[in-house]
Amino acid sequence: MGLRIGIVGLPNVGKSTLFNAITSAGAQAANFPFCTIEPNVGVVDLPDERLWKLKELVHTEKVIPASVELVDIAGLVKGASKGEGLGNQFLANIRETDAILHVVRCFDDDNVVHVDGSVNPKRDIEVIDTELVLRDLDTLEKKLSRAQKGAKTGDKKAKEELGLLEDLRKHMGSVGPVRIFSAARSPEDRALYADCCFLTDKPVLFCANVSEKDLKAGAENAYVAAVRALADAEGAKVVVISAAIEAEIAELPVEERKGFLAEAGLTESGLDQIVRTGFELLGLQTYFTAGEKEVRAWTIHKGDKAPRAAGVIHTDFEKGFIKAEVIKYADMVRLGSEDKVKSAGLLRIEGKEYVVQDGDVMHFRFNV
Repeated sequence: MGLRIGIVGLPNVGKSTLFNAITSAGAQAANFPFCTIEPNVGVVDLPDERLWKLKELVHTEKVIPASVELVDIAGLVKGASKGEGLGNQFLANIRETDAILHVVRCFDDDNVVHVDGSVNPKRDIEVIDTELVLRDLDTLEKKLSRAQKGAKTGDKKAKEELGLLEDLRKHMGSVGPVRIFSAARSPEDRALYADCCFLTDKPVLFCANVSEKDLKAGAENAYVAAVRALADAEGAKVVVISAAIEAEIAELPVEERKGFLAEAGLTESGLDQIVRTGFELLGLQTYFTAGEKEVRAWTIHKGDKAPRAAGVIHTDFEKGFIKAEVIKYADMVRLGSEDKVKSAGLLRIEGKEYVVQDGDVMHFRFNV
């Protein structure tokens, strides 16, 4: 399954700098609003040391990590929901993503222009949330109009749907993002407006972009505290990174990056934080296939059963699923080879109801 994350924020908050650093895609970054017009897209491998351990054990040269597609979307301004700036284009690009990485400026620098003249994370977040909610309200009104017509016929289900949609409209007018409303609703309720594909119903990860000095100091500034307060209020997550440091890391040879992080007093890069937290946010996990030809990571949702996991490789695997051979990663590493795992009686044959676990090493039997 592909994972597509849209990087959003006001102009000049560090989105393109971060994008360049973590994708090495060479997207343009400059100190003026609307530098990014067309969305830049980069594919980033998910760091997972388990892949390299499996590579050693099965004696293959080919390793294929799971990946995330990052989309650097044009900066948003007030009035975007009505087409101001690059609003219409920006909003269309967001609709095509699975989740949103909302970059928020949390540093002072007189040399970097802020589109609103000052650094204020609360205001900046509210600008983007407001524009997205306004666009979602336009979408909701169309849905409400159809529900009202159905309710007038006396259809009980249509009346229930109308009541829910009216509650949602009140929520959007006072509280804001649909995701907050959805969090308190049942799956059945959410299904009634799933076809609307609301922009503010997408999972959001706030990315507080601080100065290199602040990140190395390890103490969060008042700007980050403001971002955390807003995120906590809606149950969202926050990662704190320095786009400037990520740019430095990107220029280093891979083998030198861990040493650089250690010298800076950091345990992981901003990319690692984003990927790890993003996976948690979307309820994702990884399983592996490992053989002489390649070791490969596959991304699935937590709770997916074996046939669904097989279908990520090829739809025929899911359609003709028979059984799955499953080895626990820890058993593979502890015993050193698939043959030794088999000899120890730890290779398991699982059927259609098996819920795949993170790190499972799997081989599927199927017949089409």
